Amino acid sequence: MKDTRGAGNQEKPIAGFEKLWIWQKAYKLMQNIHRFCRNLPRDEKFRLRDQIERSSSSVCDNIAEGYTTYYYNDRMKGFNIARKEAGETQNHIRKLAGKSYLDGSQSQKWVEQYEEVIRGVNGYIRYIKEKKGAKK
Repeated sequence: MKDTRGAGNQEKPIAGFEKLWIWQKAYKLMQNIHRFCRNLPRDEKFRLRDQIERSSSSVCDNIAEGYTTYYYNDRMKGFNIARKEAGETQNHIRKLAGKSYLDGSQSQKWVEQYEEVIRGVNGYIRYIKEKKGAKK
């Protein structure tokens, strides 16, 4: 599998969670947001910039954590937190647009992309639940 993290098109071994399209999409969104935040006004550094960078990072962090844990409850917790962090990031995106740092069309695009991540996380949670139910 090719490395989708943006370091070129070299063949590299990747972690299991990196094969999940929801992690790939969340990671790409996080990179885009962090790149955008470099241009925010200095007075936002420890306000909105810090919040959106943390929440966008937390989405892919918690997908990775949930995927790699052995225990069912920990797995569910990781994916549920990822879903909440994606919603929080959507709110921060709207705040960026509300403060006129981000244009409306880009704001809408990112919110919709995070909505896709949320739907994917919901689907993966359903899959985990069904898989657990099938083992009984």
